[in-house]
Amino acid sequence: MPNDNLSMNPRFEKSPNRRTFLSQSMLAAGLLTLTPLLTHSAVDVLIANVTGLYAVAVAREEKPLDTQERSTLLRGWSGQVAVGGGRYSMGGQVAIKHGLHLDMRAMNKLVWVRPADKRVRVQAGMRWRDLQDVLDPLDLSVMTMQSYSNFTVGGSVSVNAHGRYISNGPVGNSVQALQLVLADGSVVEASRDLHTDLFRAAIGGYGAVGVIAEVELMLQDNVRMERVVVEVPLSQYVAHLENIVLSDSSSVMHNADLMPPHFNLPVSITWRKTNKPLTEQARLVPRGQRYALEQNVLWALTELPGGERLRQTVIHPLLNKKPAVKWLNHEASSDVAELEPRTRHVSTYALQEYFVPKRNFLCFADAIAKVLKGYSVEAVNVSIRHSPKDAVACLPWAKEEVLSFVLYYKQRTHQRAQDQVARWTRELIDAALSCQGRYYLPYQLHATRSQFELAYPEAAALRQIKKQWDPKAKFSNSLWAKYL
Repeated sequence: MPNDNLSMNPRFEKSPNRRTFLSQSMLAAGLLTLTPLLTHSAVDVLIANVTGLYAVAVAREEKPLDTQERSTLLRGWSGQVAVGGGRYSMGGQVAIKHGLHLDMRAMNKLVWVRPADKRVRVQAGMRWRDLQDVLDPLDLSVMTMQSYSNFTVGGSVSVNAHGRYISNGPVGNSVQALQLVLADGSVVEASRDLHTDLFRAAIGGYGAVGVIAEVELMLQDNVRMERVVVEVPLSQYVAHLENIVLSDSSSVMHNADLMPPHFNLPVSITWRKTNKPLTEQARLVPRGQRYALEQNVLWALTELPGGERLRQTVIHPLLNKKPAVKWLNHEASSDVAELEPRTRHVSTYALQEYFVPKRNFLCFADAIAKVLKGYSVEAVNVSIRHSPKDAVACLPWAKEEVLSFVLYYKQRTHQRAQDQVARWTRELIDAALSCQGRYYLPYQLHATRSQFELAYPEAAALRQIKKQWDPKAKFSNSLWAKYL
C-alpha cells in the first residue's frame, strides 16, 4: 500500500444543506447577524437517549457540517452548549436544559488515512462502523473501541470508552491529537505535546472544555482470531487472567461473563490470534440485519420463569461447543441492535460500570452479587474486562490497573422503579469505593455529589482547566450541572 494519504473519501462527503448555505451567504454579505439566527426557540426540543429516560428539553438543536460552522454557532450563542453523537449516554450527558445542542453526526468525514504509519484522522461524528469500512480493505483495525460499532468516535473519546482489547486500556491511549473548538469559537490543535491540559481534559471530559471536531488515532493490524471459552471458579479468575490470558502474546480480546442468579462462575471468553481456517467468511458484520431472534432470547431470559436455566443449559453450552474463527474487524463491527429490546415503553435496558483494582476483584464480586440479589435486579449479565492504568485522561477511571464490571440490566420505566434503581446504584457505588474503585460516568446520574468527589478527586484539576479555557461555563450538560 503506498505511503500517500487517502483523503476525503467521497463516501463521507456531504454538501451543505440549503438553510446553511443561505445563512452563510447572507452572513458573508453582511445581511444577517448571528443573534437572530440563534435565538431561543418558542418550543423546547427534547434530546433523548437510548434508554428513553431522562430526555432533556433544549432551546435549540443544530447539526453542523464542519468545524467552521460549529465555530460560528458557538460564537453566536449566548447561552450554554452541550454536544452529542450517538446518544448512548444514559443520564443527559449530551444536553443541557434550555441550552444549545450540537448534534455531531453530520460531521462524519474521513480527513486522511496513512496506512504505512497506521494513523487515521476523522471528523468526530464518524461512527466506528464507517471507519471500519475505510480500514478493512487496508488490513487495518481500530486499536480500541467499545464492543459495538454504532458509537461516534468523538463520543467515545469524550467518555474515554474502552472495550475488550487486551492491555490497550481506554480509547484515549490511542488518540494522537484532537482538534477542539473552544467556547469563544476559536479552533485549536491539542496533543500530548501541544495544549496538553486541553488534550487531557477533553479525553473523558464529557464536553467540559470544548467541542471535539477531529480525532487522530493510532491503528493496528487486522488479525484472524479464534474464540476460546472456559468456565473458571470465581476465586481463580484473577490467576486465570494473569497466567492464561494476559501472559499469552496471542491474546487479542477478553471478557468474562458473570450470570444470574448467583454471579459466581465466570465464563472466560478470549479471542486469540490463529492461522486456523475461518468459520466466518465475512470480514465485517453486514449492515441492516434484523435481530428478532436475539430480541426474543433477551425477552425470554428476563421475563420467563427459568430464564437463568435456559442460559445455563442451552445458550452457554452452545457457545462452548461451537468453534469460531473470524477477523478482528468482524468481531469489532457488531451492531448494538442485537441488544435492542422489542420495546422500551414499559421497561428499558441500561448499563452501569464499576472499576476496581485487580487485587480487590473478589471484594467487589461478592458485593455486586449481594446487591443484585438483594434487590432482585433483572440483570442480563455482568461482563468483566481488564484495563491497565490510564496515564492520559485528566479524569481517569483507571487510576491503576483495574478490572471493570459492566452490568447490563432491565428496569421498568415508572418512577418507583427509577427510585429503586437509584437506591441500589448508590449502594454499588459505595461498594466500589470501599474496594478502592470507581464508577463510570456515562450512565444514569444516581451518584450523590459526595460519591462523585470521592470517586474522582481529580475533578478539582478539571475545574481549574475549565476555569482557564471556559471561564463563563458555556459548555455544560446534565452531568456537569450536577457535579462539576
